[in-house]
Amino acid sequence: MSAWRSIVVGVDGSPSSRKALAWAAAEAADHGADLVVLNVWEHTLLPPAGSVSVSEHYVPDTSQRTAEDLVQVIKEELGDDPPVRVTPAVKQGRPAKVLIEESAGADLLVVGNRGHGGFAGLVMGSVSQHVAAYASCPVTVVR
Repeated sequence: MSAWRSIVVGVDGSPSSRKALAWAAAEAADHGADLVVLNVWEHTLLPPAGSVSVSEHYVPDTSQRTAEDLVQVIKEELGDDPPVRVTPAVKQGRPAKVLIEESAGADLLVVGNRGHGGFAGLVMGSVSQHVAAYASCPVTVVR
């Protein structure tokens, strides 16, 4: 077995991404690699001005909420004392694009086959398809 330094796993909280997290943690433990647990969120637009009174003071910090949610998912899936070093990371952008960029520094990229969006009947979602096609490292799609 070759020595790996880093495995990146994309986690959006969906059941498939939770399975991917557990699988990636076991693989990281087998290879002595660190595990980067990455959540990518897309910026959503506020309602147009004049339609709803929204003060910037009351707009939640999406990245902070997402980071807290990600840490909770990691604890739920891996426990309080994971078998490997885990680094949670939250980035803003298009999920497929960010995961592909992160693959450049990884030995393996792991994603679930389906996320929260899209059509439930498809075997693979658009993010997992793009990542499998364009990542700079090997990719495992966990079902």
